[in-house]
Amino acid sequence: MEQFGVPPKFPEEDPEVRAKMEAELAAAAKAKADKAAASGNKAKGGKTKLVQKSGTGIVRQWNILKRMVPEEEIPQFADPIHWLMYFPPIGVEHMKRFGSGVDWRRAFITTSVNGYYDAFIRWQFNVLREKGKVLFGKRNNVYSIVDGQVCADHDRSEGEGVGPQEYVLIKLKVKGLTNETRHAKMAKLLEKVENEGIKGVFLVPATLRPETMYGQTNCFVLPTGEYGAYYIDATNEVFIMSARSARGLSCQAYDAANDVYFTKEFGKITCLETFMGEELLALPLEAPNSVYPKVYTLPLLSISMGKGTGVVTSVPSDAPDDYVALKMLKDKPDFAAKYGITPDMTLPFDVVPIISIEGYGDASAKFMCEKLKITSPNEKAKLAQAKDETYLKGFTLGVMTVGPHAGKKVSEAKPIIKEEMIKAGQAHLYFEPESKVVSRTNDECVVASTDQWYLAYGEESWCSAVKKHVLDEETFNAYDSASLEKYEATLDWLKEWACTRQFGLGTNLPWDKQWVIESLSDSTIYMSYYTIAHYLQGVNNLNGDESKSPANIKVEDLTDDVFNYIYRKGCPLPEGSSIPAETLTKMRDEFRYWYPMDLRVSAKDLIPNHLTMALYNHAAVWDDEPDLWPRGYYTNGHIMVDAEKMSKSKGNFLMMLETVNKYSADATRFACADAGDTLDDANFSRDTANAAIVSLSNESAWIKEILVDTDKSTLRSGELNFMDTVLQNETNRLVKATEDAFEAMQFREGLQKGWFEMTIARNQYKSYCKDSGIAVHEGVVRKWCESLVVIMCTICPHW
Repeated sequence: MEQFGVPPKFPEEDPEVRAKMEAELAAAAKAKADKAAASGNKAKGGKTKLVQKSGTGIVRQWNILKRMVPEEEIPQFADPIHWLMYFPPIGVEHMKRFGSGVDWRRAFITTSVNGYYDAFIRWQFNVLREKGKVLFGKRNNVYSIVDGQVCADHDRSEGEGVGPQEYVLIKLKVKGLTNETRHAKMAKLLEKVENEGIKGVFLVPATLRPETMYGQTNCFVLPTGEYGAYYIDATNEVFIMSARSARGLSCQAYDAANDVYFTKEFGKITCLETFMGEELLALPLEAPNSVYPKVYTLPLLSISMGKGTGVVTSVPSDAPDDYVALKMLKDKPDFAAKYGITPDMTLPFDVVPIISIEGYGDASAKFMCEKLKITSPNEKAKLAQAKDETYLKGFTLGVMTVGPHAGKKVSEAKPIIKEEMIKAGQAHLYFEPESKVVSRTNDECVVASTDQWYLAYGEESWCSAVKKHVLDEETFNAYDSASLEKYEATLDWLKEWACTRQFGLGTNLPWDKQWVIESLSDSTIYMSYYTIAHYLQGVNNLNGDESKSPANIKVEDLTDDVFNYIYRKGCPLPEGSSIPAETLTKMRDEFRYWYPMDLRVSAKDLIPNHLTMALYNHAAVWDDEPDLWPRGYYTNGHIMVDAEKMSKSKGNFLMMLETVNKYSADATRFACADAGDTLDDANFSRDTANAAIVSLSNESAWIKEILVDTDKSTLRSGELNFMDTVLQNETNRLVKATEDAFEAMQFREGLQKGWFEMTIARNQYKSYCKDSGIAVHEGVVRKWCESLVVIMCTICPHW
């Protein structure tokens, strides 16, 4: 199968080169470790956090590595620098075996191990800071307590693209007991609180709608849920909530301006007592802003303990779930009695109209439940529909009918009411990830308020410039309307981005070296580095060994003035540079030749971060030259194998080298091209790869037979008959159709036209000639063969 790109064995590495690289990397690793040990890991306000490695995370990494490296070598990967030494050369070799057309002079490692790239990133961030795009302050970010730092997208095993969600904690004060047996623990807690001078015990539901608190009729907890009573240092109060939410709250600022956190010690919170939800039922509560002086804690079986605090405040006028749950407790006294809920805790509490919505009345939840005929909390799909509609209409069209802001639109009143409740000590801000986020050390992340350098994405003028560029088809090609919608949506929500962390691989922030620039933030304009990398590093120099620099350039010579001259319009030739002016001019001309970047190919999951951030940073660095901003991104979906998600447990997890060795490079590429063209997940079919081997072999044999082995005197030449013209026309048509498909990055469509329909046209021609008893026309067949080979060299270059 040599014609299909079956690779040779790995060449042996040069022992001297390997030894030198190992020594350099070991020294770099030791230097980083010494620095980390000396400085510690500051989470906030100068407090040092110890970083622990998750045992589960280590086991997971070990199991993955076993697939790729000898098991006895795995312990060496505890050193992160070892990854940089081990895998990139293998990646290059595998890509070569796959038949990738790459200018390997421009390949490089993107961490501080590569001094050239490190200098490039320092220059980039100095420019961003000069332009006011990098700022410092306390910000809420997704954070791993185990790792002791912000957990950016590429540091996650689950939850990429998930950001912080703001909630308002509503403080419902416990105002006594109704059942001595059930509330025995609460009685002891209240006694302790009184004896120690603590202000009170509060159930703290997390809500997105503080403006609706005028309509509270009760509070819900999950009877089987596990709750804790946590001491809050900042307010001298006790909050009852889930352990998960208490863990997150312990990392958040109570008063960010004065650096005051909810708890004395970042990431730690004191639990005074634990409760099952059933032990909290029937508690009388004081609910701020409610028209009822006293409400009760009731059961709700659909509460998720993985979202919010596990406590839900009930506003049945505007929340369909609350309306249905309260109505069921009223209508089914036997069900209520099962949980010790008496009629006086439900029947007196009528729906309180608080928001008027045209067409929905002043009790939209009741209106929607009756409209959709919802009678049970188990009708989740209908309830979700009702919730989405009432919340949207309430915010956009609703008008407050109660309270000091009656007559105002909900959209206007909401932020005012939120601030008033916080100022009055009735509520606090609370944040958590929009959905579950797990770090690569297997830690479920929280949202933490930390001192942070951040990029001011979302800033109005910056965002509008990028959006104008992306939405103009003359300046940007997204290749797919669904992709374009995702870019527009990302630009609407992507705001301030934590661009640094406190340890890990990467470049130190030039002006504050205790910080390391995180992996997504240092990978935004590196496409411009490709244009000059062959002068700095050259072939087989991924780590940037200065002794191998083709232009004999030293890292120390790459000053900001040098990069400014190369990359920025109007910057003068740097004075006193050790790099010859001729070389600098060549690098500048090379950048100007290649830029703007016409096409970048990536995956759909990078639209919410890397790809949009690259647009932002190009727009910042080259704000005076929009013609240099990216001109097109093509994004694809993930890949499945035989219509199933790749999984080691299913045994369908394919790696590139294994696949190439099994099917050949060309058959693998054939199956990849056939896998799919859209944002939907593509399907790599092993049957297609196997069939490609047969098809490519058969076509190769036929072309050789007809053009080499067959006596030319037995073939026709000269004037064309009707079917000769038909095949010729079909060949021309399919060549053009294939070109159009390839131009649009539609390789499956191109394969359909350029291979399947081409061979069908030829087969019909062969059948006609055979049935008619005439020979094929040599010129027509030769044109067809040449066209097929040229078309297919894009997909199957070895064939």
